[in-house]
Amino acid sequence: MTLTEARADDRARPKPTKSGWFRAFWRWHFYASFVVAPILLILATTGLIYLFRFEIEPLMHGDLMRAEQPADIDIKQPYAAQLAAVERAYPDASVEAMTEPGQFGDSTRFSIVTADGEPRDVYVNPWGAEVLGDINPDETLSGYAIRIHGELMAGTWGDRVIELGACWAIVMALTGYYLFFKGRAARLRRSAARAAGAALTKWHAWVGAVIGVGLLGLLVTGLPWTGFWGEKAQSIATDNGQSFWSVDPGAASDPTSTLDESLPHSHAHEVPWAQGGIEVPESQGDAGKHGNNVANVDTAIEVAEGEGLRHPMTVTIPGGTGAGHGGHGGGSGDGVYSVIGYAFDAPSEEKTVHVDQYGGQTVATYGFDDYPMLAKVVSQGIGLHEGRSFGLWSFWGAALMCLAVIFACVSGPLMWWKRRPSGSPSVGAPRGRLPLRASPVLLVGLVALGLFLPLFGLSLLLVLAFDQLVLRRVPALGEWFNVS
Repeated sequence: MTLTEARADDRARPKPTKSGWFRAFWRWHFYASFVVAPILLILATTGLIYLFRFEIEPLMHGDLMRAEQPADIDIKQPYAAQLAAVERAYPDASVEAMTEPGQFGDSTRFSIVTADGEPRDVYVNPWGAEVLGDINPDETLSGYAIRIHGELMAGTWGDRVIELGACWAIVMALTGYYLFFKGRAARLRRSAARAAGAALTKWHAWVGAVIGVGLLGLLVTGLPWTGFWGEKAQSIATDNGQSFWSVDPGAASDPTSTLDESLPHSHAHEVPWAQGGIEVPESQGDAGKHGNNVANVDTAIEVAEGEGLRHPMTVTIPGGTGAGHGGHGGGSGDGVYSVIGYAFDAPSEEKTVHVDQYGGQTVATYGFDDYPMLAKVVSQGIGLHEGRSFGLWSFWGAALMCLAVIFACVSGPLMWWKRRPSGSPSVGAPRGRLPLRASPVLLVGLVALGLFLPLFGLSLLLVLAFDQLVLRRVPALGEWFNVS
């Protein structure tokens, strides 16, 4: 072929059309689902369990988490008395924190660490100050759900898999919207013809369209938790004078300890997102040098209530109060009682009050009003992600989102199964290539998304390289993957 003939042949080739975009997006949506659907199914299921943890766990462990009020007792025992009961029952353990009963009939929960380093939650009847028993919080249903939701119980590698799935899920949502609007006529024709899987396709499309924005919101608000994107984004924000979370400028610990380190690892998530890394200050009084601890956990609760914290509160015990740590509600060393007010349904009311363990005065307070602007935005996003920012509206909204995501993850493979080519050597994927050369906007969008989500960008390069260097050079693989 001469150069002139080649140019003429090139001019004669059809330019990319909207239908080419449609088939290309359909193809990417199809193949991304093989990675995304299992991960989203896991996240939605574990997220649903986490949402209903306050209803599920008391049903499964009612003998521990629920307590009956005796007919002859109207007043609950002081928390210091309940703490003393825990210390007597677990003399070799370190009591790290106490959480008030969430509602009438709930037990008081004390978080301890045994001599073997195992976290345990000890439950106490608040009326009789009697220890009801203990459980490993990591081995409850919601404990497993939290660990699977965060890192698939596989450490760093699990965290990376979750993050990668979340990145591709964003692509799934965006391409899904394109397919929803551009494929409307085709879906109507298939429905009219009563084609196989047409009804399921229609429901999948409509459910996806309804939940798409919410899913994108959940994915974006979940990114700060990830080990790679979250860490890198925080580093960039810090370099520019902002922060995803915050550091209390009034705290000065020596040695430095942070608020989330004050709780057993199993309960670190109970610290408000933006406050997890704040440094815990020291007690100012020196009475402890003579062994005279004058404040206790009840003092800390009372002081924090005066500072505007809402119940139920979580109180970290200074230095632990097990054997060798002081006792009966008094701490040791220079630590403080850190009273955490999570303000479950209102992130803007999150606040922590540090109370001197000797004099009982407020050493420092830190709350939402003290956060940097970016930390305020992220905290509100986290509240939405956990279904707690707007009370029951956001709770049931998050629950319905989880159910809708589960439906989308299940209906997608069923759609493929109904429409798969019988007897064909291929997987039945749509044929189509992204018209990147003819569509600079699409190219710029992919590059921007790859830079914003580095794991997605890296995986995209690997997928494109695999497509060009392997699939298009090995006929058997090309036929199986329906390479155009």
